[in-house]
Amino acid sequence: MQRLVLGLCGCVLVAAATLAQAIAPVEQFFAAHQLVLILGHPVGGDYDLGGRLMAQHLGRHIPGHPNIVVQNMPAAASVVAANYMFSRAPRDGSVIGSFSRNIPNQAILGQAGLEADPRRFFWLGAASLPSRVCLASRASGAKGIADVFEREFVVGGAGAGSSLSILPTTLNRVLGAKFRIVEGYKGPPDAWLAMERGEIEGLCSSINQFISHESEIRAGAVRILFRAEETPLAEFPEAPSIYAAAKTDQQRATLRFIFASVEFGRPYVLPPDSPPDRAHILRTAFEETLRDPELITAARTSKIDMTPRPAGDLVSLLDRLYATPRETIDMVSKLIPAGRD
Repeated sequence: MQRLVLGLCGCVLVAAATLAQAIAPVEQFFAAHQLVLILGHPVGGDYDLGGRLMAQHLGRHIPGHPNIVVQNMPAAASVVAANYMFSRAPRDGSVIGSFSRNIPNQAILGQAGLEADPRRFFWLGAASLPSRVCLASRASGAKGIADVFEREFVVGGAGAGSSLSILPTTLNRVLGAKFRIVEGYKGPPDAWLAMERGEIEGLCSSINQFISHESEIRAGAVRILFRAEETPLAEFPEAPSIYAAAKTDQQRATLRFIFASVEFGRPYVLPPDSPPDRAHILRTAFEETLRDPELITAARTSKIDMTPRPAGDLVSLLDRLYATPRETIDMVSKLIPAGRD
């Protein structure tokens, strides 16, 4: 028995030593390198705020505790950031990237200028599980889904394929809605002010963009006409789903492909061919950071959605998207430009 116990102890010690030897070089690498977090969106938006919050806490969970600096790369609605991560970023684990949740859809649709193949990234995971909604001012008189099908409904946009424009454009072309999109607004905050001034009747975007206006929504000054997802909104469970207006399986399949990007949250990746040991340690650190009580408290205080999205879920979603029938992809390609957010 004594020999057995000693043998087991020896095995444990050998395993521990082997693990320590494996971790040591990785820890030395991260201790000696400053990490860079590339954010494919401008300063001040939810991608930027969430990314900077992640950068503040992630280093504590990485062996060697490296400093992490943020670099914004917002050109071409984060396509430039995705291409950089795919083709030009160092592949040693020192650069992490975050880009639009719509990049996978854009890649499948053949978005011009997009070089990245999302299947080749090493996915660390994502933060946030946003839902898209369409809102209407009280002055518009609109009360629900029927209003956008019975008459012209004026909303703000920020250019073809922008987060403001993609939802009404999709619903016009797939379901026959009657949105009139006034382009030229800089983003959801700009469009919200336009709605308050009476220039437009409403706007469509991620519910996260309107957290600061929650009191106005609950007071009825602004109404949620509908949500774009089938899953109910946790904050506003009474908001109906636009899927209630879909009449055919093809319409539903098309909407699911277009709106699947929501499930990618705000994604984070490493470049293709990153060292597996460093990549897996960073994935573990990313998951630990999203469970960190300090980050959770800071996110709650700042009203930043940091809902964890495991890497495995994102890879499975990516596989499902790439398995979409060609006829559905061809239909989406004809209906709308590749979505951006």
